[in-house]
Amino acid sequence: MTDSAPAHRPRTPWRAVIGGSIGNLVEWFDWFVYASFATYFAGAFFPKGNDTAQLLNTAGIFAVGFFMRPVGGWLLGRYADRRGRKAALTLTVTLMSASALLIAIAPTYDQVGYFGALVLLVARLLQGLSVGGEYAASATYLTEASQPGRRGFVSSFQYVSMTLGQLIGLGLQIVLQHTMSDDALHSYGWRIPFIVGSVGAAVIFWLRRNLLETEVYAEEDAHQRSERGTIGELLRHRKEAALVIALTMGGTVAYYTYTTYLTKYLSNTAGLSKSDASLVSFCALFLFMLLQPAAGSLSDRIGRRPLLITFGIGSMLGTVPVMTALSHTDTFLGALLLSLAALVIVTGYTSINAVVKAELFPTHVRALGVALPYALANALFGGTAEYVALWFKKTGAESGFYWYVSGCAAVSLIVYLTMRETRDAALTRGHTGDTTASGEPQKTSV
Repeated sequence: MTDSAPAHRPRTPWRAVIGGSIGNLVEWFDWFVYASFATYFAGAFFPKGNDTAQLLNTAGIFAVGFFMRPVGGWLLGRYADRRGRKAALTLTVTLMSASALLIAIAPTYDQVGYFGALVLLVARLLQGLSVGGEYAASATYLTEASQPGRRGFVSSFQYVSMTLGQLIGLGLQIVLQHTMSDDALHSYGWRIPFIVGSVGAAVIFWLRRNLLETEVYAEEDAHQRSERGTIGELLRHRKEAALVIALTMGGTVAYYTYTTYLTKYLSNTAGLSKSDASLVSFCALFLFMLLQPAAGSLSDRIGRRPLLITFGIGSMLGTVPVMTALSHTDTFLGALLLSLAALVIVTGYTSINAVVKAELFPTHVRALGVALPYALANALFGGTAEYVALWFKKTGAESGFYWYVSGCAAVSLIVYLTMRETRDAALTRGHTGDTTASGEPQKTSV
């Protein structure tokens, strides 16, 4: 006889949500701490001179970490498809702990010259490797661990955890700014968050060892084991891979513009103090974090495409006026309202981008299919966003960056308007009533 879908609304697997998200929190705490504390340690690794030039150097190393993400996406995406989601999640948090510790103990330019910058570069490469795999492993785990009709809501907690990691980093920065002198922060205080991140990752490693593997992965047919996570298998889904790159382009540029770059922009362009700029980012990100589950749940009701289209239109038309207004804002409240308005628009992408990508691929290549194309898009657009912004500023044409962000959003909007809806895509043959990755009705099990 044919299985039937449960009549009641399935309960959210909170243990899986927490297990899949909490390590993501530590990963992104370390990732974003680099960006938020760059204004303090930029002078420690490069010769004294122009502040913008020092930030440009540290932003360049920040961007290099993104270019390691495709390698991490390939290696760890393959690992997640062949060895399991749990194994990949444990490995990525281990790598992040090591990279945070390296930054915490890195020697300065005054001590060893450019060798300190080399240590910083190696640490960023390790971070890129780790995050390249963490995103896909976390997105895949959260999506597979949830029930049909709740995947948008559950997977939205990936960006809840990512944002919470940023908030903890910014909160720590605000505390240090109010308890340490500016000279102390520039001298040694910037090392504190990296020590915290290293210890936190070690704790998460222990917690993740107790995670259960997802049933979707465990139920995968044995004869497909040799094909799991291979480039050859991914190439059979090259249309979906190209779709991931295109739909990520506008979202990742907008996201990094209004998160990691925002604090620098408010202090370096708008003229707010570093402490006020950090507080604006903290408050805006906190409210942004609360929006993610609501938007994810909305996508379970109306579909993924409406949210993506709303983001595309809002970002394409709203970036130039919002960024222009921010550049002339000299009050805390004005900066907060404008920043929050931008992040509300970005929520249309962040709340569901993980589940949309996971729903495009079959189980045996899902992690690699999400990881590698997404990492490539981030390396090309997300990782370079801050560098491009500072380059435009250095050349005296800062407004050119606003149009760049709008243009990227316009390209992604075309994709959102033409792509198929993925809300009802099947993750496994046991999901009655779902559709397959190609959009055909999914057969029920007998």
